[in-house]
Order: sequence, then C-alpha cells, then structure tokens
Amino acid sequence: MKWTGRFEGYHAAAFRKDLISGLIVGIIAIPLGMAFAIAAGVKPEYGIYTTIVAGICISLFGGSKFQIGGPTGAFIPILFAIVMEYGYENLLLAGFLAGIILVLMGLFKLGALIKFIPRPVTIGFTAGIAVIIFSGQIANFLGLSGIKKHENFLPNMKEIVMHLATTNLYSIITAVVCLAVILLTPKFLPKVPGSLVGLIVSTIVATVFFKGEVATIGSSFGAIPSTLPHFHFPDLTWDRIENLIRPAFTIAMLGSIESLLSAVVADGMTDSRHNSNRELIGQGIANMVTPLFGGIPATGAIARTATNIKNGAISPLSGIIHGIVVLLVLILFAPYASEIPLASMAPILMLVAWNMSERKEFAHVLKTKTSDSFVLLITFLLTVFTNLTTAVEVGLILAVILFVKRMSDGLLVSKVLPDPTVKHEKVKAHMVTEGHDCPQIGIYTIEGPLFFGAANMFEKSIMDSIHLRPKVLLLRMGKVPFMDTTGESNLSSLVKHFEKFGGIILVSGIQAQPLDVLKRTGLYTLIGAEHFFGHTGEALNFALLQLDLNKCLGCKHFAFRECAALSNKESQKEVITSLKADPARTQPNLI
Repeated sequence: MKWTGRFEGYHAAAFRKDLISGLIVGIIAIPLGMAFAIAAGVKPEYGIYTTIVAGICISLFGGSKFQIGGPTGAFIPILFAIVMEYGYENLLLAGFLAGIILVLMGLFKLGALIKFIPRPVTIGFTAGIAVIIFSGQIANFLGLSGIKKHENFLPNMKEIVMHLATTNLYSIITAVVCLAVILLTPKFLPKVPGSLVGLIVSTIVATVFFKGEVATIGSSFGAIPSTLPHFHFPDLTWDRIENLIRPAFTIAMLGSIESLLSAVVADGMTDSRHNSNRELIGQGIANMVTPLFGGIPATGAIARTATNIKNGAISPLSGIIHGIVVLLVLILFAPYASEIPLASMAPILMLVAWNMSERKEFAHVLKTKTSDSFVLLITFLLTVFTNLTTAVEVGLILAVILFVKRMSDGLLVSKVLPDPTVKHEKVKAHMVTEGHDCPQIGIYTIEGPLFFGAANMFEKSIMDSIHLRPKVLLLRMGKVPFMDTTGESNLSSLVKHFEKFGGIILVSGIQAQPLDVLKRTGLYTLIGAEHFFGHTGEALNFALLQLDLNKCLGCKHFAFRECAALSNKESQKEVITSLKADPARTQPNLI
C-alpha cells in the first residue's frame, strides 16, 4: 500500500484534529455497534468487536482518508437471515468468505463497476432495508414479550400483532425518553452525540424508576465481556464453503456498494478522491480479520464517516483512534453496558432507519412514472417481503431488460429518397410510397446503437422495405455510435443476402467504434474498403457510376441533374449520349 497522500504533510495540529474526531466518532459508534448486533440476531458485544477490529483495518488498508468502518444498518436483514438459517458460527465464515471476494474484486479492479448499478435498484433496496429495521424495533419499543423472531417480514408483523397484549408501559416510557433526548440534544448541545446522551439518560431513568420492569442487555444476552475474544480461525471445509458462498457473495456485493457510496460522500465533503479498488481491498481485509475475533461483517458507514469529516478529521488516523476509543470503553465500562434497556436501543435504530430510507429520492423516482419507477417498486417490495438477494437480482435483471428495450426503441432505420424537384439540398428521409422509390438505388439512414437488443429490427426494417432489389444499397451510419457482435452479425447477414443477388453495399460516415468492429470481424473486407465513404455525396457519386443509365432514364423519379431534361421531354438517346461524353454531369444534385 502507498501511504503518499494519506499522511502527506502530517503535523501535530492535524493529529489533534484526528484525535478529537476519532474520540467523538468512537463514542457515537458504541451504541450503534451494539444496536446493529442485536438487530442482526447476535450478542451486542459482537457489534463492539466489529467496530474495533474492522474500524481499525478499514482505516489502515482502505482507499479513503476519511472512511469510518464498522457494522451498519444495511447489513441487518442479511445478517439476521443468515443467523436464522445457518447460525452464528456460519455467519463468521460467510463474512470471512465475503472478505476474500472483496479482496479479489479490488485486485481485479472491479471497483469502478459498482457505479453502474442503477440508482432505482439501490434506492429500492435501501428503503426496503429501512422498513425492515424500523419494523424490527417495534417489539422492543413496546416491550413485547414472548416474541419469536422470523426471517421474513410478514411473520414478524404477525408476531407483533399476536403479542400486543404484552405491551410494557415502562418500556414505552423508556423508549420515548430516549427518543426525545436524541431529538432535542442537537438543538441544545450540537457537538454532543444525541444517541449516546439518549442512551445514558433513558438507562438512568429505567434503572432508578423501573428497576426490573424493563428488559436490558444483561437480562436478555448476559453480561458483556470486558476483553476481546481469543483469536479463532473458522473451520473451512468445502461443504461449508459451497453452502455459504451465496450469502457471502451477497454480503460482499452490499458491502462494496455501501463502502464505495460512503467514500463518494466523503469525496464530495472534502474535495478529495478515494481509490475504489484499494477501498475494496481494505474492506476485504477487514472482513477477513474481523470474524477471527468474533466480529460480524462490516462496511463503510456513511453517517459516521460524515461525522468524522465534520469534526475535523485530517487522515485515516482518526478512524484508527475511533477503534481504540471503543476498545478502551469496552475494557473500562463493559459491566455498565449490561444495564442498557433494549427499549433504549429501539429509537436509535428507528432513527437510523428513518435517515437511511431515502424517502425524498424514493418519492422523486416514483413521480417520474417511468420504467425506473417500476424497477424501484419491485426492488423495494421484494426486499421487504422476500430477501435482499432476490430483490437485487430481480431489480438488476429488470433494469437491464428495460434499458435494452429503451435502447432498441431508439434505433431508427429510415429510407432516404432524393427529391427531384429540389436542387442542391442534403438527403432527407421521407415516407416510402409507391410514387417515390428508385429501383436501382436504396439509401437508408440508421440512427442509434446497433446492438443485440435492436440488431434484428435493423435487418428486418431494411429487408422488408427492399422490394425491387436495387443494384446499390447505401447505408448512412454516421449516427450509429456503437455496434456489438450481434449487430455486426445481422449486418453481415444483410450484406451476404444482398450480394447474393448481385447488389453492391456502400457505407458512408461510419464512426470509429463500429468501423473497428467490422475490421476485427472481417466484414469490412467482405464489403470492400472501396465501398466505405466519409460522406453520402461521395458514396452517391460512386453509386451512379455503377447504375444502368437506361433503367435510370426510364424512371420518372430519376433524382439526378438530368431529371430536369427528362421532364422537358428531351430524348433519352440524347441524354445518354451526353452523359457518356461528360461523366461530370452524373454528379447528384444532392450532397
């Protein structure tokens, strides 16, 4: 790893800023780490371990100077589903495999590909995750007892409805106190983390006034250890890898999206640029190391990264300090954390869900009433009612299909007919009618990308409109920006069919990329280098020399300079003689 630029010109004043920002972000990260772990179905200390180990590794090896890594809300539905189906030990292995995938993505320089994921898909699954997180905290907010956790949304909602009779008033009061303090703290103490103040105040209220009436971390999960767990390497077997590779891939994909989005946000706030491939490698290393200490999968945290920047962070050292702060709190104050009520954790996660829901972007895309709205809704609904993996897969497939459809609709193939009554004008496209067609030359303008989604339509449009089998077929391709091998194959089929009947194919104005494809596939040679022209006028000059003038003179719509003479009933013999004597007169009246 190259450190140049990350610590360039570092000085004591910069260290002080990193120290302050790292301390503040570390304090904020503690309740979030525990809350995310609980919501994911594991013990709260595992979230703290993740904050410490992953936070330090991401800052050390990542590609952003300001990235803060750790457990995030986006991972909650995935991790909870894995825990429910495979168990905690297999979650650690899935995280380890995801780390390997992330490192490979970085090494193969796939970081830039993440930006090609359609925005409606990311908004859809992010909003869906927000709904799952919010709804998942209703039981703790109300203090419901006897709740059984399920993997899917509807069974969980059914559990809540069935157990509403067990609502605990003391839990509601505790949760409301925490929520109120979180919302009011920024107004009176803008520099103090509202979630931490809310957690402390509501814990004191519950301990003093509702002792034993509200479920706590200690009563639900046991005491939190004051040390990191021992190093433990997961038991790797082929059967376990094969069984967990799909959830590991899902973790890696979501982790890469979240971390790079967070890095982009940091770039926008600091006018800096991150290294996306190195960021993926750093995320991968973090997710390989964290499970060895009992931590759950981690990624870049947008809110904590933004807080890091707002508090004056200068370098990745702030992220390292944030991890150390969490470690010190774990060692010194772990016993006190056991007294935190679960009801106090609920409003923290509910606000996380509200802030990550992208409700304004969601509404904005819906208002467009386009195919993007459809992709957004499908991705959102599948995220909520099935799972994130299915939602992203279906969303991406739909987005690709609809994109191909839009691009294929953008391909326009139109027959071009010279107007014999107008001199010295450019070739124009007109509706083909029985009264306007030339039996010896066909001119077609092609506009739009010639690719697999539209290639068949291109060939069919021309084949269906060629009735008289003209001797020369001129394709004007100046407005074809892209051609793939399917488009080339359809063009090749057209060329072979046309030449089979003795016709000549001419191409004018072709751009660099389609021309390169034709040269690579050999179609350029098949058509003939002499049949490619920079401008339509040059191609028409060449075409005229190939035509049977006697047939042309028999056509009442002959679109060259001699049309005027023919319309004045000049004898055909005289015209033919003059044309042969003066080839310059065969110049078309259209450029």
